[in-house]
Amino acid sequence: MSHDCTRRLQTATRQKLRKFNSLRGREVQPGEFWDVVVVTAVDGSQTKSYELQISEKVDRKELPVGVHYKVFSDPPGPKIGNGGSTLYALQQLNDIYGKSLGKLRVILIHAGGFSQRLPSASALGKIFMAVPLGDPIFQMLELKLAMYVDFPSQMKPGVLVTCADDIELYSIAEEESVKFDKPGFTALAHPSPLSVGTTHGVFVLDPREKSSYSEMETASCLHFLHKPSVDKMRGSGAVCKQQSGSFTDSEFVYTDSTYYVDFDTAKSLLNVLTELGPLSCEIDAYGDFLQALGPKATIEYTNNTANVTKEESSLVEIRQKIFHLLKGTPLNVILLNSSKFYHIGTTSEYLFHLTEHTALRDELGLLSSAFSVPMNENPEGSSGCCIMYSVLNPSCSVGAGSVVEYSRLGAGVSVGKGSIISGCWVSPGLSVPGEAFMHSLCVSHHGQTSFVTVFFGINDNLKYTVGTPAYMEELKLFGFTLEKCLSIWGMEKEVLRFSGDASSFNLWNACLFPVCSDQQSSFLTSLNMLHAIQSGSTSPLPKDAKLMSMQECLQSKNLEEMLELRKGLYDDIIKERLSS
Repeated sequence: MSHDCTRRLQTATRQKLRKFNSLRGREVQPGEFWDVVVVTAVDGSQTKSYELQISEKVDRKELPVGVHYKVFSDPPGPKIGNGGSTLYALQQLNDIYGKSLGKLRVILIHAGGFSQRLPSASALGKIFMAVPLGDPIFQMLELKLAMYVDFPSQMKPGVLVTCADDIELYSIAEEESVKFDKPGFTALAHPSPLSVGTTHGVFVLDPREKSSYSEMETASCLHFLHKPSVDKMRGSGAVCKQQSGSFTDSEFVYTDSTYYVDFDTAKSLLNVLTELGPLSCEIDAYGDFLQALGPKATIEYTNNTANVTKEESSLVEIRQKIFHLLKGTPLNVILLNSSKFYHIGTTSEYLFHLTEHTALRDELGLLSSAFSVPMNENPEGSSGCCIMYSVLNPSCSVGAGSVVEYSRLGAGVSVGKGSIISGCWVSPGLSVPGEAFMHSLCVSHHGQTSFVTVFFGINDNLKYTVGTPAYMEELKLFGFTLEKCLSIWGMEKEVLRFSGDASSFNLWNACLFPVCSDQQSSFLTSLNMLHAIQSGSTSPLPKDAKLMSMQECLQSKNLEEMLELRKGLYDDIIKERLSS
């Protein structure tokens, strides 16, 4: 992207942030903002967590007032994917609003799931991850609403569907606006390298419509490809050749992010749920809906299960029903030729975007220290890091590329490079190694409020699963086999317990982490375990140590206490602000 385009993108983004800031804590007028903001959750526990957090945010004047904020949970039973969540959310909206739904502008943010690739967001949700900007400090919810702040006034009644862990930035000419006023689906499209197209949705545009390569264009889509190969993109006519304009690659494709569904089409989606009955498999709100659209859509994709995490026997049949119900529905595309798409769903993406990525830092105006003590500066010896919603002693040092959030760090604490410290209370003098992920959770254990600090290597794969403990050596923690770690901690591998599904064994459900009575001792105990495996020195756990997995911590999380701890930080930071 040229320097001029980058500057325009930065200016446009800052304007959206200012506009949203002017709405925070204020009663919005009809048509000025969304009528309904819907956040989806995976179950009842997550729903309660989200509702509590939204309520607190409204009370603290962090969100616009006079908006209906709704949290809708997936039904109990099998996972239904974000497509299933979309259908059930539409059904619940219809139950609440009835005929008046046809007059409302709704944003639907998919935020259900356990965030196994970024576990610091597992307990309280990716949509409530802190972002280092704004006063009061933003979370992903505010950032999503800010980036779409211009949409509601240019939108006919309907639903905008988006995800919790990505950011779309765009600029358009001053006299233009992104309009959602056509029947059917209308999707935002971003010019991307072909390599990015292999992991996203790709639009095949009508070649008869010649591009002007202005910052924004509208186009009709012949059909939609879901995570296609480069050969598939070329064979389908999805590859565009750059003539001029802002995008630098000579070849590119238009990839997906967010889409709008007009009210009449939303009603037809409701008919899909009526036709399907209770869902028994995961449906993709992108692959399974958008592939049915456009004049060149064919039923072939319904048999392709290559990108499905867990194949269910009913999936092909359900896809075919969706195809027949949606076939013929228009797919309009808004080409945002001066735009960027960022995904923040993994530990490595999170660290890179918040500490290293200078382009995003400049575009959003991200801070190195946000809503923290010391104020608006990094402690001595800390640079290239990100500190949010935390209280640090001035003598702390935080390594480059590290993030500290919702934590307290005592005198002389040092954090190595490329680490994440989340929700922790770190006692004076402790040293956290580099590339470590440490996250303290409050749990209810045998009727008592207790703490567990989970720790992993930044690049550990928590989802990698073996079918039997006999293959435990394939599970790696900080690069060491789980068997080696257990030996250092004085545990027999036969004693190790795995929670949850009896047929899957992974780091997510391995019961490795001690239950402690307070936050500080919890962090210290887990840090000692980490130091032991890195030094190779035997450090046996107490015989009576109670151990939990990350999965069990989420099942037993003490939501009220975790939010109370954050409130304590909030009060201390505000108090420090007032006294300085």
